[in-house]
Amino acid sequence: MKKLTLLALLTAAPAAALPAGSVLMSENPSERAFQEKYGYADAVIAGDTVYLSGVVAGVAAGEASMVPAYERAFARLEKILVRAGVTWADVVEITSFHTDVKTQLDAMATVKNRHIKAPFPAWTAIGVSRLLPDTGITEIKLIARKPPAAK
Repeated sequence: MKKLTLLALLTAAPAAALPAGSVLMSENPSERAFQEKYGYADAVIAGDTVYLSGVVAGVAAGEASMVPAYERAFARLEKILVRAGVTWADVVEITSFHTDVKTQLDAMATVKNRHIKAPFPAWTAIGVSRLLPDTGITEIKLIARKPPAAK
């Protein structure tokens, strides 16, 4: 596996050209600092598989619905997928961690179904007592497979 520096990855060729073994850090400086402090990346490409770290959905002050929280989380996930050279159609697995599965599942499914169409990926929804940051209601992580190269 070719070793790449963080600077090389951040200034590299377009996402479709990212090699296996690439590590994608956040493009936001404060998020990147947090990632470097705790030692994780937005995504890692291993062979033809793209592993995305969890993205936390949180309800903002004054929001009466959870839908905007999921819209923000799915928008961030989509940006990471694009940077990794894949799309929602390439997602093969979703794992979501909910502070209250029963009240959150419908709102998340509403937003998820705007992005992901049949054939659907595997999806596991897990109840947890707490997320970081404390304002988070759900953390969503994805696994995607890069499509085979055109012949």
